[in-house]
Amino acid sequence: MTNTTPPQPGRWWARDGEKIQCNLCPRHCRMKPGQRGFCFVRQATENGMELTTYGRSSGFCIDPIEKKPLNHFFPGTSVLSFGTAGCNLACKFCQNWDISKSRAMDSLMDTASPEDIANTAKRYGCNSVAFTYNDPVIFAEYAIDIAQACRERKVKNVAVTAGYINKPARQEFFQSMDATNVDLKAFTQRFYKELCGSDIEYVKDTLRYLVHETDTWVEITTLVIPEENDSDKELHELATWIREALTPNVPIHFTAYHPDYKLDRPKTPASTLTKARAIAIEEGLQFVYTGNVHDPDGDKTRCPNCDSLLIKRDWYALVGWGLSSEIPGACARCGTKIPGHFSIKPGRWGRKRQPVRIAR
Repeated sequence: MTNTTPPQPGRWWARDGEKIQCNLCPRHCRMKPGQRGFCFVRQATENGMELTTYGRSSGFCIDPIEKKPLNHFFPGTSVLSFGTAGCNLACKFCQNWDISKSRAMDSLMDTASPEDIANTAKRYGCNSVAFTYNDPVIFAEYAIDIAQACRERKVKNVAVTAGYINKPARQEFFQSMDATNVDLKAFTQRFYKELCGSDIEYVKDTLRYLVHETDTWVEITTLVIPEENDSDKELHELATWIREALTPNVPIHFTAYHPDYKLDRPKTPASTLTKARAIAIEEGLQFVYTGNVHDPDGDKTRCPNCDSLLIKRDWYALVGWGLSSEIPGACARCGTKIPGHFSIKPGRWGRKRQPVRIAR
């Protein structure tokens, strides 16, 4: 499909002499008219800024919500997932680099208005729409418009993001999101600077803001990379910070790395994820999961009060349910309320992945 959607006006910018400064993210790219920012999708014009990927997608797929990963946001339900192109980070280990690093804008597969996406999610019975594959921060205007269309149809919104966003845009972007998984890539400034070309402090600030100043449900993912962010010391410091700066109730997912893009490190052993999970639990985090490996223990949700098995998963499928049939999200045994968003009955989507085309 040839994309004919014209660029749309962008927001969060200011004039700086002959240049336009983008204020969406901490990079503050300064561009002459016709130039694009670091993310490649925000372009300066004579009149300001435009978003070149508005209405353009790298494709749509219905996934289990657990794949985002979100384990405490309506477990077992389906989510319509999509992304665009470009990224405002420079991760040398990017697992979706063919999308996030794309410069071939006309290779984007689907043209879709916010209403098209919301209507498609509703038609397929999806509980939510996920902005994922590349970081939705860089197409914030498009994501916010989609989120509004979804809410009008009682479809929820999920952002999968690295959290690299400035305060002026942050409030409006996350006000539109019902849940988010924030990629806390490591816990050292060295890692963020050398492997991501960014600054960890902005991400930490975003997480503090989300947990303490919004109603957006938050889970965290850390991709554990051998020889880079897998030391016991760093894992202890990361877990301690989550407990003290956020809350022990924030779920964290330790996921396995595989060699990709520009970083050549060995694939993460399952034992490393088991270690990371044990350290986080030792530091007092209550909901610690593993991902990208088949780890039955690392997939389970247990009651932090009585240790009852509340949700048993097999990869992304729910195979056991121990939550109350009367109070959403409560332990059936002791009544402890589990943080997150739950229904009385689990979703039945399973682990299947279903590509779809947008209905127009």
